[in-house]
Amino acid sequence: MSRSERVYVAGHRGLVGSAVVRQFRSAGYTNLITKPRSELDLSDQASVRAFFEDERPEIVILAAAKVGGILANDTYKADFIFENLAIATNVIHAAHECAVQKLVNLGSSCIYPKHAPQPIKEEHLLTGPLEPTNEPYAIAKIAALKLCRYYHEQYGDNFVSAMPTNLYGPGDNFDLVTSHVLAGLIRKIHEATINGGPVELWGDGTPLREFLHVDDLAAAILFIVEEIEAGSLSARVPDLFVNVGTASEISIRDLAKLIGRIEGYTGEFTWDSSKPNGTPRKLMDSSVIHQLGWSHRVSLEVGIRTTYEWFLANHDAV
Repeated sequence: MSRSERVYVAGHRGLVGSAVVRQFRSAGYTNLITKPRSELDLSDQASVRAFFEDERPEIVILAAAKVGGILANDTYKADFIFENLAIATNVIHAAHECAVQKLVNLGSSCIYPKHAPQPIKEEHLLTGPLEPTNEPYAIAKIAALKLCRYYHEQYGDNFVSAMPTNLYGPGDNFDLVTSHVLAGLIRKIHEATINGGPVELWGDGTPLREFLHVDDLAAAILFIVEEIEAGSLSARVPDLFVNVGTASEISIRDLAKLIGRIEGYTGEFTWDSSKPNGTPRKLMDSSVIHQLGWSHRVSLEVGIRTTYEWFLANHDAV
């Protein structure tokens, strides 16, 4: 791949997309294409096709998605499956029709069964029931990676997918209703530190989670674009996707304590065990991409500190 190639980053204002833009610019890519949702609705097939015909991107990073935490996923099920299916089918099909040289589709670790063997390997896809609270989102993401596989098998398209573990970092969503767990904890603990009182959290704090800084994911996406081809990956993973994670995990209870220490919180944590825990454990086996030459660099504590610093500098706008 030449670094003068036209690179379209779908979802460039989101957590992942903005990190991808930073990473690619830092690496010397000079022709990045971005389009805000107000100008391009990716759920509108005709608009997407017209955009691809006009812009003719050579590399596509599909980071656009409707995302949220347990509450949002469980409340807006129809919205999550419809919008994510529409985005994936429109962008992937348009990339095929316009002969895009390389497409990297971003998925999620929620594609795996709720009780998948640990650590979770790519081969565990579709071997058991999904976590009910995010099933609609997961089904849409599974459909997207299968689309990439089958466009490669039928037409030879160089389309691959990356399945990151739980993400966090600058630009995250800190809304207390729609955020993921780490960003939500940063916001809740910050407000409790300022206003006093306990921090009330869902579940019992025992689920184990793996977290990846979004800048590490962006570096992995750049690595995939430059180093991993669909044809060679198919020998390792027939579904043409790789897990992207850190190979380490922490309980939600210990995560809350770590964030509390970083933020200077001295109050109590209370746990509402009547609320769902979600999947009990979710550790990714990222040995495929590690063997191919990528590994993460940002430690969890350093990543949380820099994310909290970003939140403090921008919290009036989040």
